[in-house]
Amino acid sequence: MNHDVTVFLQGIGSTAAYVSSLFFFRFWRDSRDPLFGFFGAAFCLFGLSWTLLALFAPTGDTRPYVYGLRLVAFALIIAGTISANRRRAR
Repeated sequence: MNHDVTVFLQGIGSTAAYVSSLFFFRFWRDSRDPLFGFFGAAFCLFGLSWTLLALFAPTGDTRPYVYGLRLVAFALIIAGTISANRRRAR
């Protein structure tokens, strides 16, 4: 795929992730449900990882660090889901 198209699509993905995080943070502010806070933080990390991939085009040794952000984001989603399930099970 053309490099310009790849960067454009990564920009769209990062923008969508940032907008999603804003919605989740607004829901968190209104309800104070920590699950929304976890999801908002996770989507901020997703947006950051796509932004870094689009801006710097890391190769080789630095690329795992960018994907490490996604790993942390998925860990936040899992932690938030487990936390919500434990709160609701009481």
